[in-house]
Amino acid sequence: MKYGEWLEIWLDDYVKPVEKERTYKAYQDTVRLRLQPIFGEIEIDALEVSHIQHYITGLLEHGNLLTGGPLSANSIRLIFSVFRNSLRRAYNLGYAEKYIGDKLTLPKAPETEVVVFTESEQAQIENEIARLLQKRATRHKLNGIIICLHSGLRIGELLALEWEDIDFDNALMTISKTCRDGKDENGNYKKIVDLPKTYSSRRVIPLPSCLMALLTEMKRESKSNYVISDKNGDTVRVRSFQRSYQLLLKKLGIPHKKFHALRHTFATRANERAMDDKTLSEVLGHKSPVITLKLYVHSLLDHKRKMMEQVNE
Repeated sequence: MKYGEWLEIWLDDYVKPVEKERTYKAYQDTVRLRLQPIFGEIEIDALEVSHIQHYITGLLEHGNLLTGGPLSANSIRLIFSVFRNSLRRAYNLGYAEKYIGDKLTLPKAPETEVVVFTESEQAQIENEIARLLQKRATRHKLNGIIICLHSGLRIGELLALEWEDIDFDNALMTISKTCRDGKDENGNYKKIVDLPKTYSSRRVIPLPSCLMALLTEMKRESKSNYVISDKNGDTVRVRSFQRSYQLLLKKLGIPHKKFHALRHTFATRANERAMDDKTLSEVLGHKSPVITLKLYVHSLLDHKRKMMEQVNE
């Protein structure tokens, strides 16, 4: 059996029935965009470890299909996982004479740089959104950027947030779901709401007074069950919101940063203001403070270095 044929069987019979739709879609995209074009016509028993390993290692330098540059560590891990899991299942079911997945090595990816907005850039963003809101009340969805800057929400968590998740009496926000862009049965894009990927992502966040004031005003004028909606009260998809964010940065002349930089910026500001690691970890929805510390230790050290330089001047 050719590897491409087996991958289709593996997806339909052994991945789709047991995994979340989001995980299945990620595996499906990996198979059809990555593995089938290169390995699909090769017989399973003719697959060579050296060929697969060379392909995986090469992703570190030129794996991004859009830019031709490096592929992210998470994407490489996903491709590696698809190879190993599909090959193991093929061997266990007798479609392959041997299992070669255990001979593959996941290459060590360079540490991802944590990109944050400077305090000046953050002030620019917040001031511009405030100006736009005063000028045009239809731009309320941009308040989502402010919410992320002061809560550390991921974009999927933000756009899945409903008013029932906000406890105005106790200034608390419950994060119990996330969302992503998907397609309906007719191939049209829609927002798909799902449970968070990990248990630790389900959390309750205390809200600062600045967000409470903002959310109170937004709730008063909202036409939707969702906290972030368009001018007609309709739901907002992830890609649409990302586009609005990117246009805002371009307008302000701020160098492009991924939307996740808002979350990193919140964590960095919290570090600078001496929020303890355990509390920050819980607010961000990390599995443990160790993950938080490892991710943001450099930003914290940079802040301490700058403070020392100011003291010594």
